[in-house]
Amino acid sequence: MRKLELHWKILIGMVLGIVFGFVMTQIDWGKGFVSDWIQPLGTIFVKLLKLIAIPLIIASLVKGISDLKDISKFRNIGLRTIGIYILTTVVAITIGLLLVNTLKPGNGISEETVAKLTQTYATDSGVTSKIAEATRQKDGGPLQFLEDMVPDNAIKAMSDNGLMLQVIFFTIFLGISMLLIGEKRAKPLKDFFDSLNDVVLKMVDLIMLSAPYAVFALLAGVVTSSSDPDLLLALLKYAGVVVGGLFLMIVFYAIVVSVYTKKNPFWFLKEMSPAQLLAFSTSSSAATLPVTMERVEEHIGVDKEVSSFVLPVGATINMDGTSLYQGVAAVFISQALGFDLTFGDQLTIVLTALLASIGSAAVPGAGMVMLVIVLESIGFPADKLAIGLALIFAVDRPLDMCRTIVNVTGDAMVSMVVAKSVGKLGKPNIKEWDDHLDEVI
Repeated sequence: MRKLELHWKILIGMVLGIVFGFVMTQIDWGKGFVSDWIQPLGTIFVKLLKLIAIPLIIASLVKGISDLKDISKFRNIGLRTIGIYILTTVVAITIGLLLVNTLKPGNGISEETVAKLTQTYATDSGVTSKIAEATRQKDGGPLQFLEDMVPDNAIKAMSDNGLMLQVIFFTIFLGISMLLIGEKRAKPLKDFFDSLNDVVLKMVDLIMLSAPYAVFALLAGVVTSSSDPDLLLALLKYAGVVVGGLFLMIVFYAIVVSVYTKKNPFWFLKEMSPAQLLAFSTSSSAATLPVTMERVEEHIGVDKEVSSFVLPVGATINMDGTSLYQGVAAVFISQALGFDLTFGDQLTIVLTALLASIGSAAVPGAGMVMLVIVLESIGFPADKLAIGLALIFAVDRPLDMCRTIVNVTGDAMVSMVVAKSVGKLGKPNIKEWDDHLDEVI
């Protein structure tokens, strides 16, 4: 019998998780049962992925840089990566603004719905904490993001997944220094990191064995903790605009893959589907990063020299899906609350969302912090910020799940484009978890 592919197993787990979650919401003790006995399984899975994210970044980035033999190649990869990420983010925000200005979803929200959403969510701790975090980020200077990128303690940076940019900075510094001391002197350290990279990738393979069951648990937890269905229905048009924009971004990626890399876009999406489905389930680019790297390197054929830099940087600064959401959400809130936006305001949204995406953490809920910064940049009344966030809070989690798919897909697409541009896009080299099992049994 033919072995069922991983993405189908994960998809089946997702569907069963959603159905199970809906069934549990109809039973008195159902929500408590899912919260106590099912959801922890998904949480453990996400923790395992986060556990290996930092070791994987360090090992693969050091290996990638030390294999280059030439620092100028790294400069070429770095400049192309940042340039393409900026371009795709601008495209994403522009698509979002065009859709929201054309369809005007905010004009269909009644005052009664606004009042109900405000009463339900305006004082929610999730909303108030996002406003406080955005205020903290905004109070920093213009070069604060550069200051935040440089760690004062490498070990401390490695202990926090939210400090991924600091880890990347340290690792690049380490890798370049290894190149500069010469191949002979660097060989013992390079051998260590090469071996560590192989071990961590094997850990990814082992963790992914439990992915279908973990996705079942995560989706069941999301369904049982979802908000008032009536409020979700009222925001259906807004959510539809966001999802429509995200779909157009996937189409954009597919076109770029087809035109520039000459690869079949459907093959690209199929090979990335396990990472996309995990991104949907976890709402975190950082948690999905180990799987994204494994799919891009082994299943798509991007050389580690490219993927080891492009993907960790992308998980931190490239948030096309989140940036598109910023544009739609900012204009939607303005439409619903009668705050008129000029063309200049819309350009400000593009620029602010672009800059905010660079400094935002690759974790669930970061999009709302970015949104507060975007709203404040266009002069949105401070006393209405909580009301504005309350308008979209009910559907933020499901939309966060959708936009994380786009974030991860965008990272993979850029890695393919950069690899093709420097001659590092080869053939897939798929490795299974039990490749060397016969050596230890």
